[in-house]
Amino acid sequence: MKFTTCAAVLGSAANIAQGAVVSPEVAHDTLTNLRRALPNSPKGYTPSEVDCPSTAPSVRLADSLSQNETEWVQRRRNNTIEPMREFLSRMNISNFDAGQYIDDNRNNASALPNIGIAFSGGGWRALINGAGVLSAFDSRTENSTNSGQLGGLLQSATYIAGLSGGNWLVGSIYVNNFTTVTALRDDPSVWQFENNILEGPPSGGIQLFNTAGYYTDIYNEVQGKRDAGFDASLTDYWGRAISSQLINATEGGPAYTWSSIALTEGFQNAEQPFPISIADARAPGQKIVSLNSSVYEFNPFEMGTWDPTTYGFIPTRYLGTNMTNGSVVDNSRCTIGFDNAGFIMGTSSSLFNTLILQLNDSSLDIPDILRSSIGSLLQGLGRDSNDIADYDPNPFYGWNPTGNASSSTNRSLTLVDGGLDNQNIPLNPLIQPVREVDVIFANDNSADTPTNWPNGSSLVQTYMRSQSPIGNGTAFPSIPDTNTFINLGLNNRPTFFGCDASNITSSRPSLDASNRAATPPLIVYIPNSPYVTFSNQPTTTLETNNTYRDAMIRNGYEVATMANGTLPGYENWPQCVACAILSRSFDRTGTEVPQACQDCFAQYCWDGTLNSTDPGSYSPEPRLSTLELDSAAASSAQSSLGVVAVAAVGSVLALTL
Repeated sequence: MKFTTCAAVLGSAANIAQGAVVSPEVAHDTLTNLRRALPNSPKGYTPSEVDCPSTAPSVRLADSLSQNETEWVQRRRNNTIEPMREFLSRMNISNFDAGQYIDDNRNNASALPNIGIAFSGGGWRALINGAGVLSAFDSRTENSTNSGQLGGLLQSATYIAGLSGGNWLVGSIYVNNFTTVTALRDDPSVWQFENNILEGPPSGGIQLFNTAGYYTDIYNEVQGKRDAGFDASLTDYWGRAISSQLINATEGGPAYTWSSIALTEGFQNAEQPFPISIADARAPGQKIVSLNSSVYEFNPFEMGTWDPTTYGFIPTRYLGTNMTNGSVVDNSRCTIGFDNAGFIMGTSSSLFNTLILQLNDSSLDIPDILRSSIGSLLQGLGRDSNDIADYDPNPFYGWNPTGNASSSTNRSLTLVDGGLDNQNIPLNPLIQPVREVDVIFANDNSADTPTNWPNGSSLVQTYMRSQSPIGNGTAFPSIPDTNTFINLGLNNRPTFFGCDASNITSSRPSLDASNRAATPPLIVYIPNSPYVTFSNQPTTTLETNNTYRDAMIRNGYEVATMANGTLPGYENWPQCVACAILSRSFDRTGTEVPQACQDCFAQYCWDGTLNSTDPGSYSPEPRLSTLELDSAAASSAQSSLGVVAVAAVGSVLALTL
């Protein structure tokens, strides 16, 4: 048997990620030995200087997909054909042979549907409810391919995006080797949300420290980054804290990087959707809204923005490298390890940085040196900058100074929680014309109402942004106001937006409406709603009893499937999901829309009706019988939700998805 050293594996994998040509034997050995995201930062959380590759990293214009993504998507689109055929056939559209339709067009994958999935922010609420939706879409979940179920939709998708709490879900799935929700839920080392994030995970197993040791370890990791000459922000501490809950590795995997996702065997073979994390640019002290913020994305290959401000991308692997005008500074070396996976997930959720400030006032056993370190950071940044993630050196320094006057002149690029511009669903990367996404399943776990339920606000903001110059050619369906969402019940059941592709306006009028790149995706809006439990815990909740966690996962599953297609009046939901997926493909291939799909669109598409009157207080009731919770979970729900008392019945729920 031939063995490959760890160093050889990491070196060859790095070459592959950079697009280098390697021998088939080396590629095979490399991919065989890489089974998950890698602890490939040589100094753990501390970034390292290395010799730059022969072709030094540089900023590229955001006028196309990267070469790496272009080649990867070609493989992925072909790999979705069989899962999509199985999925659409199983949805059983009346009087339509979906399997035959796929077979007739399989030689032209671009004619077939291109699917994206997006998970909103909202803290643990977004992660847990989103986990239920994701598990419903995943054919690996037990029973998810039975009648009325939606398992296989994930395997049919090309892209998946997460923001803040939604990115904790996406990031945790991918950094842990594209594992399943069920595996993470049942693993005693991660997703143990009954442990307050400020106290750290329980001692034992991969977590070796008590609370004091936990924070000493975090302090040492962040201090190592500072000692190496890099600035640190509260996001560094926050990212290390959430890693202990999300990454199944000792001490939260300080050496795991976001770019190492691209080195895993499953990703290399395009066997899973393309993951994207979202953050916003914001200068310290600046107030941002959807129409003035630049939306940055992190994917396994690149980090940057499509917006006309910066309008550029850099290889994710080389974040932290000293660059000017889009190129590595003369005689500088390259930096690796800056793109720590927890730091990226923390950047997308930097709104939660302020939770770290509670350490100064808490009774937890926190080392004095950590309190002092946090205090010095606050003194240096100022209280108005608590929520930033500091990317210094700025990879876009001097780049595109005309459109990027702010970021190009600052040595630091400061990013914040991707939901702070009120676009709490990460739709921006999925509506980019160059990605040609046909349909987006948008799971909204926002807390827009006083009772912590969504009201469509994120869709409204993305629509408004698409109509402004910063939209830069993106097109998005018309969206009603938030009062209409509540008054028409669009926020407590799935709704389609953009069913008529010809009735769309773009922020770039010169685009031809018949051009696929100018046609927006159809949006399948799936809002959080109570089915089997009240799943609206506050965004700032720091702990969730495992019984309540499991009930929320189950609730998300029911939300996605509409009770497995058994909800009265919505028994056609599985068929209609298939129709939504096929809609744009029908347009491209000139296929007559089946009558069953016409009926679906009549039922689920927003028809332009408005009711903008004040809806009053919104407090929905569960659609199904509520699950029994143990007393601790019920107590947590009562104290945290403040909406509905959940009866304690003293029994522990064992969920089987």
